[in-house]
Amino acid sequence: MITIHELRRKFIEFFKTKNHVEISGKSLIPENDPSVLFTTAGMHPLVPYLLGEAHPAGKRLVDYQKCIRTGDIEDVGDESHLTFFEMLGNWSLGDYFKEESIAFSWEFLVSPRWLALDPAKISVTVFAGDENAPQDEVSAQAWRRLGVPEDRIAYLPASDNWWATGPTGPCGPDTEIFYWTGRGLPPPGSNKGSDPKNWMEIWNNVFMEFNRVDGKTLLRLPAQNVDTGMGLERTVAMLQGRKSVYETEAFTPILRSLEKLSGKTYGVPGNDPELDRSFRIIADHVRTATFILGDPKAVLPSNVGAGYVLRRIIRRAVRHGRKLGIEGAFLSEPAGGIVENYAGPYPELMENRERILSELKREEEKFLETLQKGEHEFDKMLPNLLKNPQRVMSGRLAFKLYDTYGFPIELTEELAAENGLKVNRQEFDEAYKKHQELSRAGSEQMFKGGLADHSEVSTRYHTATHLLHKALRIVLGDHVAQKGSNINTERVRFDFSHPAPMTKEEIAKVEVIVNEQIRRDLPVTMEMMSLEEAKASGAIALFGEKYEAVVKVYSIGDFSKEVCGGPHVERTGSLGRFRIQKEQSSSAGVRRIYGILE
Repeated sequence: MITIHELRRKFIEFFKTKNHVEISGKSLIPENDPSVLFTTAGMHPLVPYLLGEAHPAGKRLVDYQKCIRTGDIEDVGDESHLTFFEMLGNWSLGDYFKEESIAFSWEFLVSPRWLALDPAKISVTVFAGDENAPQDEVSAQAWRRLGVPEDRIAYLPASDNWWATGPTGPCGPDTEIFYWTGRGLPPPGSNKGSDPKNWMEIWNNVFMEFNRVDGKTLLRLPAQNVDTGMGLERTVAMLQGRKSVYETEAFTPILRSLEKLSGKTYGVPGNDPELDRSFRIIADHVRTATFILGDPKAVLPSNVGAGYVLRRIIRRAVRHGRKLGIEGAFLSEPAGGIVENYAGPYPELMENRERILSELKREEEKFLETLQKGEHEFDKMLPNLLKNPQRVMSGRLAFKLYDTYGFPIELTEELAAENGLKVNRQEFDEAYKKHQELSRAGSEQMFKGGLADHSEVSTRYHTATHLLHKALRIVLGDHVAQKGSNINTERVRFDFSHPAPMTKEEIAKVEVIVNEQIRRDLPVTMEMMSLEEAKASGAIALFGEKYEAVVKVYSIGDFSKEVCGGPHVERTGSLGRFRIQKEQSSSAGVRRIYGILE
C-alpha cells in the first residue's frame, strides 16, 4: 500500500526519467503578490515563468508544493476538504504539449513500474468548446490512442475544463483525470459527466495555449505551456481505498494523539457525527498551523491578513478541542508529531520546531483568556436575559460578544441552552454577514493588484526593494536580512531583521542612499550561475529560502547583487523618487518599512 511519502517520491522519480529537473517548492507566503495571502496552488510560484520568463532549471520541471486554501474552511471536517494540502506538479515551459503530457500521465498511473492503476477504472474530461475556443479534440484523440474508451471521455464546459491566471493573461483548456471509487468496475457509459458521485479527481493537466486580451479576445501564445497538478492527500486516499483523507497516515497519528488527550475515540460505529467532525477539524487545523509557523517566511497570529487566518484556525481548533472535552492548551502535542512526520520532505519544520510549539501555546493561552472574558460578560447579561418571557437572546447581543470579545457564536448558543435560552441566530447571521462584507471590501482594497496584473508598477517596486535592502545594510549593519516583502500598485512593504526602531537620521540616510542610486541611472543586469558561485561572488541570498541548483543573480551597477527570480527594470533611472512613509515593528526582532515611488 503506497504512502504519502512514497507517492511524493515516485512522482518526482518518474518525471526525472522524462528529463524533468526537480525544483524546490516555495514558501507558503507569496513573494510580491498582494492578491492572495497564501500560496494556493502548485503553479503559483511559477507564474513569472508561465508568463514567459526563462526558468534557471530549464523547460521541463517537477516539484511538490505546500498550499493553503481557506475559501471553503467551513467545509473542513467532511471527508475531503483541507486547508493545507500538497500539490505534485510537472511543467513544460514551451517544450512538449498535449499529446506528450497526456502520455506521461497515463504511463505514471497505469504502468506496473509506477502506480499500476486499473485502466478500466479511469475516466477523463476534456473541454467541450464554446464561442471563445474550439472543442479540445487533440486531447480527446490522445486519450483514445492510449486506449481510453469513448464512454469514459466526457466533454464539459469551461466552468469545468478551462483554466486561467485571471480575467486576462495566459489561459487554456485542461483535461482532468478521475478514478472510479464505486464497487466493482464502472458500468458502461459511466464517467465524470454522467455519474459524478463515483469518480474522484486525481490529476489535472492544464494546457496554456491562449492569452486572454479581454472578455472576447483570445490570442494563441507563441510558447505553449503545460501545468499539471495532483493533490497528494486525495490521491493517496484513493490509492489506499480509503473513504476519507483522514484515514491516511497524513492524519491518523494526529487523530491518535487527540484520542489520548480527550479520552474519546474517533470513527467508531455509533459516534455522534459532530464528534468525529471536531476530531477532523482539529487535525486539519493543527497541521495547517504547524506548516504556517514552520515556514521560513512564517507569519504569526495577528488581527490582519495571513496572521488573522492563522489566528482563526488555531482558535477554531481550540474551540473544537473543548467540544472533545480537552481543557487548556493542547495543540503542541499533535504539532510535535506533525513536525517529525514531515521533517524529511520539509526540513524547515524541524528547524523551526521551537517557534511552532511556543507560538501555538501562546495563542491558545491567549484565546482561553478570551473565552473566560466572554463567559464573564455572558454571566453579566444573564439576569436580564432570564427576564425575557420568550427566553430568547438577541442576535445583536450575541454579535457583540463575538465582535468585541472574540467569543464564538457556538459557545454563546451552548451557554444560552444551559440556561434555557435560545439565540436569535438569524439576527446574528445578518450582523455577521454585514461585518464580513465590510471586511471583504477592505481586504479587496488592501490586496488589489498583484505582480501578474500590474507588472510595470510591481517591477519598479521590486527593483526598489533591492536598493532598499542594500541601503539598510549600509546604514544599520550586515545583520540586516530581508524577512519578506509585499507589493501593490501604491507602495512596497519591506520586512527586515533589526533589533530596534530606526532613528529619524537613519531613515533619512537610507532614503538618500536609495535615491542616489536612482539618480545614477545604474544598469540592472542578470547572470545565471550555481548557488555556490552566486554566494562566492558576494550575492545576497535570503536565509531560509529554497533555491534551485542554478539561480538568477541580479546586479544593480556596482551597488547591489542579489539572488532573485525577478522581474526588474533595465535601469534605476526609471524608478522615480523613493520615500519611506513609515517604519514600525513587525514582530520580535523584525522591523517593517512602507515606502513609495514618486
